[in-house]
Amino acid sequence: MNETTPPGQPAAPGYTVDIAGIMKAIPHRFPMLLIDRVVDVVHDQSATGLKNVSANEPFFAGHFPNHPVMPGVLIVECMAQTAAVLVVETLGADAAGKVVYFMSIDNAKFRRPVVPGDQMRVEVVKQRRRGQVWRCEGTAKVDGTVVAEATITAMLMDRAAPI
Repeated sequence: MNETTPPGQPAAPGYTVDIAGIMKAIPHRFPMLLIDRVVDVVHDQSATGLKNVSANEPFFAGHFPNHPVMPGVLIVECMAQTAAVLVVETLGADAAGKVVYFMSIDNAKFRRPVVPGDQMRVEVVKQRRRGQVWRCEGTAKVDGTVVAEATITAMLMDRAAPI
């Protein structure tokens, strides 16, 4: 569910998905739900995830004590979660009962550390879709400066039965 489109109406390009909509779209929950909001969603094209980085994040206790730096792998996970929301939002009812599984990452580059107090904007742009496989370019920025980039590939699959 997004907060800018009235219920029952088609989503306008560039709409926002709030935290409730994110949790409806993807199965992640604390502490692995890493994005707070998805803005500028354009079906089958692009979306931007927002991550407000807080000193209270559980990973900062060990990465690194007295010098907190967000792990690069979690920045990539933010890209993957944003891409998953784009996929589910694009497919709508066709994504019901399915989940987006991360398949690969290519060309990951980390440009500067992300630290508490930063707001990371994670921009994903669909490069291609072949059947259930989606490929997106991801770029993470803080204050307009690129901090990381990667190419993400993911597949939409039937949701596994609960354990």
